Amino acid sequence: MAKLYFRYSAMNSGKTTALIQAAFNYEERGMHPVVVKPAVDTKGGDNIVTRLGISRKVDVMLKPNDIVAERLDAEFEKQPFACVLVDEVQFITAAQAEEFFWYAVTKNVPILAYGLRADFSTTGFPGSTRMLELAHEVQELKTICRCGKKALFNGRKVNGEFVREGSQVEIDDQASVEYESLCADDYRKLVLKQTS
Repeated sequence: MAKLYFRYSAMNSGKTTALIQAAFNYEERGMHPVVVKPAVDTKGGDNIVTRLGISRKVDVMLKPNDIVAERLDAEFEKQPFACVLVDEVQFITAAQAEEFFWYAVTKNVPILAYGLRADFSTTGFPGSTRMLELAHEVQELKTICRCGKKALFNGRKVNGEFVREGSQVEIDDQASVEYESLCADDYRKLVLKQTS
C-alpha cells in the first residue's frame, strides 16, 4: 500500500526545493510525477518557485472546492503517474487533506505533501493539521532563526514590522508582506514583545 507523507517546517527550510528534487528523481527514472499547488497560492502563478530561483510548472491548481480524486483521476487519464507531489499544503482544506490520504490508500499512489505546520500566530492551518493527524509518515524539515537556533515559528512582517493580527493567509509576494522564520525565544521577543 502506498503512503501519504507529510513534510513540514517553518518557512525557508527548502520544502519546495525538496519537492522539485523529488519530481526530478522520479523523472530521471522514467516515471511521471504530478505536481499539485493550491490555487490560493498566487506566488509564481502556475509554477512553484523556490528561494533559490528554481521553478517548476504545476500540473494541478487545486481550488478549495475541488475534489482531489476527480482532479487526480483526470490527470491520470492524460498520463499515468507514479506519485503526487503537493506544495504549500497548508492552503488546502482539511477535507482535501483527508482526500489525499484516501487517494494514496485506495489508488496505491504515494503522495508527498509539503507545507507549514502553523501560521504567523502559531495557529495550525486546517490542511496541515489534518495532514499531521492522518499521514502515514511525518517528517520535520529544519531551518534556522536569525540567531542560529532551530526555527519553529513564522513571524509575519507588514511594512517591515512584526504583526500579531491579520488573516491567516497572506501570500508573501505582496509588496508589504514578508515572513521570517524564528526560534521560540526570538518569536517571544520580536512578535509577542515579551522580554522577561
